[in-house]
Amino acid sequence: MSGWKASIGVYRNPKMIVMLILGLFSGLPFVLIFSTLAYWLADKGVSKTDIALFSLVRFPYSFKFLWAPYVDQYKIPMLTRMLGQRRSWAVVFQIFLMISLLLLIRTDPVSMPVMTGICAVCVAFFSASQDIVFDAFRVEDFQPQDQGAASGSFVFGYRIGMLAAGAGALYLAEVMSWENVYTLLALSGMIGLLTVLSVKEPPRHIVKENGNFFNSAVVAPIKDFISRPGWVWIILFIMLYKLCETTMGTMTAPFYTEMGFSYDQIATVVKLYGIIATILGGLIGGVIVVRFGVMPSLLICGILQGISNLPFAYLATQGNSLTWLAISVISDNLGAAMATSAFVAYMSFLCNTAYTATQYALLSSLMALPRDLLSSGSGWIADHTTWPVFFIITAFLSLPGLIVLLVLNRKFPHKNPQDTSADTP
Repeated sequence: MSGWKASIGVYRNPKMIVMLILGLFSGLPFVLIFSTLAYWLADKGVSKTDIALFSLVRFPYSFKFLWAPYVDQYKIPMLTRMLGQRRSWAVVFQIFLMISLLLLIRTDPVSMPVMTGICAVCVAFFSASQDIVFDAFRVEDFQPQDQGAASGSFVFGYRIGMLAAGAGALYLAEVMSWENVYTLLALSGMIGLLTVLSVKEPPRHIVKENGNFFNSAVVAPIKDFISRPGWVWIILFIMLYKLCETTMGTMTAPFYTEMGFSYDQIATVVKLYGIIATILGGLIGGVIVVRFGVMPSLLICGILQGISNLPFAYLATQGNSLTWLAISVISDNLGAAMATSAFVAYMSFLCNTAYTATQYALLSSLMALPRDLLSSGSGWIADHTTWPVFFIITAFLSLPGLIVLLVLNRKFPHKNPQDTSADTP
């Protein structure tokens, strides 16, 4: 029992509050640009076709690894000397993110759709760039044994940010204009900015330039990663571990509608209970990582992630059952969030602190690739099967990642982060 108390006690570290705040201001702009933006566009009278086209602004999140090396190595004149590498870039991106949000909401998407699109891309770019710094900050500021709890705190804050920018923004839009809503949420970023300015620059290894900037910032991080044993298996695992979640995720909305649930029921169960379950799952996942280590936690949480899809299969046989909708949503969000905490801790553990931003951005892009590729393919599976069969298939899609994990553990065993304070595995 004392071991569990010690594992939970890691959340008493004041740095976890910092991670929560940074996570909050990472999730907030993400939802403002992807989900809430569509409500504003629809309210302005933008056609469904054009609203769909605005989804293309998401590309900076998938390609942030392209400019991560510059964030990792390039020093901003004067500012980097004053604040440090991570904090200086964070401050720049946060300021430009707030400005982009303020400009976005003041454009007219009907008469000036191009200008609205440019501002939306700027928001996505500075938000994705901010994430590069926040991820590097998290990896470098915590010992390996604390990465699970740090990930859990970050996910906790991220979900709160999503809730504020999603349901919170919609609620505010009932009592004030969209311009005021976006202005209020944009200016709330000052809290994140002050948080960055109030904390210490995280420690990191500085590498000497090897010939030129490209070799030092781009070639060296990739060369470092592929020099480790089993790197091909690691990449395969990263692409497969969340396969069951990404395959199911895009089909839940049409499933809820087909089962006859009202928007109010979906909002209450999915947005409220689901968010609470996600927050708890993220924190529980962090505790499990601290208690058992990264690799065992990936296995435990990966199994639970797959099993958590199965209540949806039973819900599909019951029809409009609010009880089973709640059970399905809560179990799915718990399992997925636990797996995410373990997974983020693992990717953090993989990064060499000399190239944190570059390597983590690359790994997170590899994680997102199956999500983007399978978001349309899952619809084909759903169309050619029944709903119960579809959800059972998604549960079994957890197996490829778990099999690769077992191969990694057997052929290329990693040190348990709890047993080492080394910067690299």
